[in-house]
This record gives sequence, structure tokens and C-alpha cells, in this order.
Amino acid sequence: MSNATFSKMSDSTQDDWNLIISEQIQFMAKLPDRILAHMELLENDYGGFPVDRLQHCLQTANLAAEAGEDDEYVVCALLHDIGDTLGSLNHADVAAVILQPFVTEENHWMVKHHAIFQGYNFFHYLGLDRNMREQFRDSAHYQRTQDFVEKYDNLAFDAKAPRLSLALFEPLVRKVFSTPKQSLYMKVVKSGV
Repeated sequence: MSNATFSKMSDSTQDDWNLIISEQIQFMAKLPDRILAHMELLENDYGGFPVDRLQHCLQTANLAAEAGEDDEYVVCALLHDIGDTLGSLNHADVAAVILQPFVTEENHWMVKHHAIFQGYNFFHYLGLDRNMREQFRDSAHYQRTQDFVEKYDNLAFDAKAPRLSLALFEPLVRKVFSTPKQSLYMKVVKSGV
């Protein structure tokens, strides 16, 4: 395995980029593995909640799957709190950015805004406006996000529920992350160069 040899990107060559793209395509193919490994970091992290963050995500995804939501939606439900570890103050933004290249605009918007919509259930205890979600009332995705919180996210803190395994959703994660829908690099991903 060789590496490009430039010390400034402006000095790179087509040969450098042929090598880099080849390596990056292999790296991108392993994204589902990295996502699943990162989800495992949520296990045993309770943060004071009745269930650990992984079980919360698994319960959310399971509720969505049982309700007949499509695979992409279920993966969004599974990953909606993946940002908790690195984006403790903006976890929804982190999750949305990870998902964005692979999901529809409506699912991206739902994940990006779910924390504000979930806030309806507890913001008043923190001295915040529980109706903060109303600023988005005119969004085409408002009802979808409200439904996500009410039907799935809000109900997924059940300490008495059977423990779920991340393996249940591994095939869906691999499926959704196998084909990007939008990215600056779409042409490269499709052509390999």
C-alpha cells in the first residue's frame, strides 16, 4: 500500500487522487461498521435516564419497525441519538449530519429537529419554553417530527421492556448506508474516480 507524497494539497496530482479515491472507497464501505461500533458506546450510559442510551435508541427503532415504518425511517429512529457521545449539547445536529447523505430530506429534518420537539415533554422543567417547536409550525416536516417523538422517541424509556440487541438492526444499517442519496462526492462515489 502506498500513499500520496504531496505536502500541500495544491501540489497533488491525478495519480495522487486516483490512489486516494481507491483508498477512500474502501474506507467508505466500512462506514456501517464504524456506525455500529459507535452505537455500542451508548451501552451502559444512562445519564440518569431509566434505560441506557443504546436501549433507548433500540426501543425507538423497534417501535418504529413494529409500526411498519420503512427501513430508512427505522434507521433514523435507531441513530437519532448517536450524537450524544460527541455532541452532548447538539446531539440531534450530529445525528442529522451523519445521516444526511443517506436519507431523504424529510427524515434528515426529523432527526435534526427531534430534540426540540421532544422538549415539549420536559423543557418546562428546565426553565425553557416547551413550545419551542412552534417556531417550525410552517415546516412541511413538522407533523412528521411531532409524530416521531410522540409515537416512538417519547415512549422508548421503558426499563421493564426486554433488552434489545443492536444485531437486530445491523442489516438495515448496512442497507441504508450502502447507497448515498446526496453528497458533494456523488460523482466520485458512483464512478470510483
